[in-house]
Amino acid sequence: MDHLVLTVIAPDQPGLVERIAQCIAAHGGNWLESRMSRMAGQFAGILKVAVPAEGYDELVEGLQALNSQGIRVLVAESGIEPVCTWKPIHLDLVGNDRPGIVRDITRLLAEHGVNLESLTTEVAPAPMSSELLFHATALLAVPLDLSLDQLQDKLETLADDLMVELNLRSDE
Repeated sequence: MDHLVLTVIAPDQPGLVERIAQCIAAHGGNWLESRMSRMAGQFAGILKVAVPAEGYDELVEGLQALNSQGIRVLVAESGIEPVCTWKPIHLDLVGNDRPGIVRDITRLLAEHGVNLESLTTEVAPAPMSSELLFHATALLAVPLDLSLDQLQDKLETLADDLMVELNLRSDE
C-alpha cells in the first residue's frame, strides 16, 4: 500500500466530503486520517489515504478530476515518520489580538527545535468588552533534551513582550 497526503479546498457546500470519499473508495483507496474545517465560506482539509500500488495513478487522476466540480486537491506522497525523539507538550495562549503573534511564537519555537504537531487559532471578542482576543491551542513536539521549565522560561519572556497569557502542560 502507498500512502498519500491530500490537501483539499473548495467552496463550502453539502456533500463535499462525500464526493471526495466516493472518489477515494471508487479507486480502492482507504481514508485513514483527516483534519477538516469550514472557514470564511471555504472548506479545507488535509487527509491521509492508503491506496494499492496498482490503483495509485487512477486515484490521483480521479482526485484531479474533482477540480471540474470546484474541488481543488493537492496530492503528496507521505513522508517517513521520524523516530520519536520528542515529548508532546500542549500550549494554550490568550492575549489581545495584534499582527505578528503567530510569527513571534513560532519563531521562538523553531529556534529551540520545537515542531508544531497541530495548531488551532481564533480571534473572538472578550466576554466583558468588545476587545478582540487571540486564542491559540497547539500540540508541540518538544526535543527530549529541552525541559518544560526551559521552554516555559523562554515563552514567558516572549509572552511578557506580547502581553499574552500562556500555559504549557505535559500529558505525564
